[in-house]
Amino acid sequence: MSDLLLRMRGINKSFPGVQALKDAHFEVRRSEVHALIGENGAGKSTMIKIVSGVYQPDSGDMQLDGRAVQFANPREAHLAGIATMYQELGLYPELSVAENIFMGHAPMKKRLGLNTIDWERMESGAEELLAELNIHDLDVGAKVGTLNVGNRQRVEIAKALSLDAQILIMDEPTAALTESDVEQLFSIVRLLRERGVSIIYISHRLNEVFELADRVTVLRDGETIGMQPVAVTNEAELINMMVGRKIENLFPKQEAQIGNVVLEVRNLQRPPLTRDISFSVRAGEIVGLAGLVGSGRSETAQVIFGVLPAESGDILINGAPVKISRPSEAVAQGIGYVPEDRGHQGLIREMSIRENTSMAVLETVSRYTFINRAQERSLANRSIEQLSIRAIGPEQITNKLSGGNQQKVVVSKWLASEPSLLIMDEPTRGIDVGAKAEIHRLMSRLAAEQSLAILMISSELPEILAMSDRILVMREGRLVGEFSRAEATQGRVAHAMMSESARQVASAAP
Repeated sequence: MSDLLLRMRGINKSFPGVQALKDAHFEVRRSEVHALIGENGAGKSTMIKIVSGVYQPDSGDMQLDGRAVQFANPREAHLAGIATMYQELGLYPELSVAENIFMGHAPMKKRLGLNTIDWERMESGAEELLAELNIHDLDVGAKVGTLNVGNRQRVEIAKALSLDAQILIMDEPTAALTESDVEQLFSIVRLLRERGVSIIYISHRLNEVFELADRVTVLRDGETIGMQPVAVTNEAELINMMVGRKIENLFPKQEAQIGNVVLEVRNLQRPPLTRDISFSVRAGEIVGLAGLVGSGRSETAQVIFGVLPAESGDILINGAPVKISRPSEAVAQGIGYVPEDRGHQGLIREMSIRENTSMAVLETVSRYTFINRAQERSLANRSIEQLSIRAIGPEQITNKLSGGNQQKVVVSKWLASEPSLLIMDEPTRGIDVGAKAEIHRLMSRLAAEQSLAILMISSELPEILAMSDRILVMREGRLVGEFSRAEATQGRVAHAMMSESARQVASAAP
């Protein structure tokens, strides 16, 4: 038996206006974790959708276990032993864990001459599959909608096992996980590899590639740039292969003239995750808000923006107290908000760049109930040029853009409102290294050249340390530390994030 399980050669796939794959090749061996990496728009999603039967190639050859295959739909791929776990998990929230695991192939029994679902066998089968993954604390009768992201992901993996998958495709599996969930996922991936399952692992986080993968393939502009064992490469080489150039400065921070206080919050309360919060952000200043997942960072931003109105405390804009009980009031006060989940909260992905860009300023591009399309197009064209959005034009549907360019559209929407304060929650989550550098450059330019005050929330310590003029640290809903750029080190900030009290933070060693 050949060691090669999946082999793709000369794969081409075009869509209107773009060739997504150009003579690309890819392969997976038995019992290996093979990382597939590249910038947003490099062709990764198209490649895995061909493997999983969502798309069919225009030309090229695909072999599974030595036999030529081409799947007409995802069901054919499932039957051939290929399962895909997308970022948007394909589970039914109102159904139980067991029902989701066995969706479409539930065990049956005869009852009164009729075929009915054997609920007992289905639940015991679900428990056995979870036990194989060393998961013993998940109630198979619980509704999936009540589970956290990590447990929903485990249900998806158990579902793949129930289909006897020999290849499991994992698309950005750690994007929304906590640190502990990431560790559990890595353990499951290693366990699956030991069991003989091959994993196609897609991630923008290169540290995960080096920790988990046996081999790595790099795509760029639809072409396969290289395929090699992880042990013989390094991060700098992979970045160079991904973007076609060396990124000399991933964090291009400009020196900015720090001005007057734009935002000040005093004793802000919205328990349980916003408790007695007080801080300020000045014109031209990037203030980083750090903390573990669940520390209250995003919730505090949502209180300031009026998504979760404060129960008590004061918000001052340019020294004047303001009342913010809904987002529209925040916008009126010159606050923009780039949310953590750009797909569901930041954009309407089925709409065009033009429509998304004008979303926060509809009143200024409308008269009565009529929208001035020409004004919208002018606004979108200016944003495309100003933010270097890679798009065919303002009418391009937003979900056809890469993740990094979608993020730029979210930013452009708020820049159109000419804010004095921009809150950016995880501004580079889920985008590739080249797009990260562009977003960082944009943030730095907005602060330095337009004196924009920026409150940046990030889970990535290198980003916090490199881009912030000042760093605030949250833990369990409270601010427990503050560091100037000169004082901040990875050790100090990490210690503050995990310390038991602010007093410990004050005495933290560098």
